[in-house]
This record gives sequence, C-alpha cells and structure tokens, in this order.
Amino acid sequence: MSQSLSDILLHIIFSTKHRSSWIDPSIENELYSYIRAICKDLNCPVIEIGGIADHVHILVSFGRTITLSDLISKMKANSSRWMKTKGNSQFCWQRGFGAFSVARRNLGSVRGYIVSQKEHHKTKSFKEEFLEMLNQANIKFDEKYLWD
Repeated sequence: MSQSLSDILLHIIFSTKHRSSWIDPSIENELYSYIRAICKDLNCPVIEIGGIADHVHILVSFGRTITLSDLISKMKANSSRWMKTKGNSQFCWQRGFGAFSVARRNLGSVRGYIVSQKEHHKTKSFKEEFLEMLNQANIKFDEKYLWD
C-alpha cells in the first residue's frame, strides 16, 4: 500500500495539578480554543472539548505523525504557559492523563458526555469519574500512583 491511512478517535482526559479549580468559566472557552489550535497544528483536530474547573475532556481525531505522549505533552505545556499569561501564575496540569479509544459508532454519545460535563459533575467528582472510566475500560492501575 503506497498510502498510510487511519481513523483513530481518542477521548483524552487530564486534570489540573491536585485538581485545583483553576479553569475559571470566564476563560474556559478561550482555553478550549487555544487547545483546539494546538491540536490542529499537530494534525489532531479536536472534535469536542469540555470540562469543569479542575479538568478537561478532549475528543480528537488522532493524527498519524505524532505519538500520544507528544500530543499531550505539547497540549499541556503550551496551554499551561498560555494560562499563566492570563493571570494565574500557579497554573499547571497534573503529570498523567487518561486516553481511551472511541469507536466511530460511539462518537455521538462521547460528544454528548463531554458537552454535559458541568451537569455530570454536580453529582460526581473528577476522581470518581476517572476511576469509573478506568474500570469500565479494564485498565489496571495502582491508585497510590494515580494522583499527584
């Protein structure tokens, strides 16, 4: 085959360090636009993005020319620097992340889940949500190493 083709959809999740509520609603749309631009430049266009004050969910079409850890590292580093220019000199992301594959047939439900984050988190914390997602995906983990 002379051409490389792929269709990889990823649901990426990461929080602010210590789950601090640093993403103010007044700036979240700008932050999300900034993350969209980073991903677009890395050939990983954002399909949906959302979250609350302490974490983000990003659904991307994963490109063929970058590794997952490079994509997330560039997203975090650049958006963290940008957030600091907006007046929060303490801002930083947690060290780790979660990344889950998404079947194209489930695209609509994952988009809906991301869009409804504010409603969803009225009854569930980030920790509860993330542990539930890890368990549903059968990802093995040691909780003592999960949180920073």
